[in-house]
Amino acid sequence: MTASQALIFPEQANSGQWIAVGTLAELFGQGDCAGVQVSGRKVGLFKVDDELFAVDDICTHGNALLSDGDLDGYEIECPLHAGAFDLRSGKALCSPLLKNTRCHQVKAEDGCVFVQLVTVEA
Repeated sequence: MTASQALIFPEQANSGQWIAVGTLAELFGQGDCAGVQVSGRKVGLFKVDDELFAVDDICTHGNALLSDGDLDGYEIECPLHAGAFDLRSGKALCSPLLKNTRCHQVKAEDGCVFVQLVTVEA
C-alpha cells in the first residue's frame, strides 16, 4: 500500500494490530519527517539515522503538526511555539510544553513501514 493509498483508504486498527502506512521511499524520500493517518489518528513518523519513531502528530500545546517541525537528533521541535519532544519517550523537554506526547510502535519490513497504535494516554 502506498502512503497516498493509506490516507485515502485507512485501515481500522484492532488492538495490537500493525497497520501499513507506506514505503520507506515514499515516506522519507524528501526528508526525515512524515505525517500519516492511522485509523483516523494523525501520526508523525521520524527517521533518525536508521531508526524509526512514531508519535501523535498534533502538538500537546497547540494545533500544529510535529511532522512539520524541525528534527534535531532525537528531538522534534513544534513549528508553532518551538517546544520540543524527545522522540524516544515522548517527553516534553521545554516550555511552553506541559504534557508529553504519545509514542506508538513503528517498524519497517521489506521496505514497508507499519505502525501499531498505543491507546494509553502519554
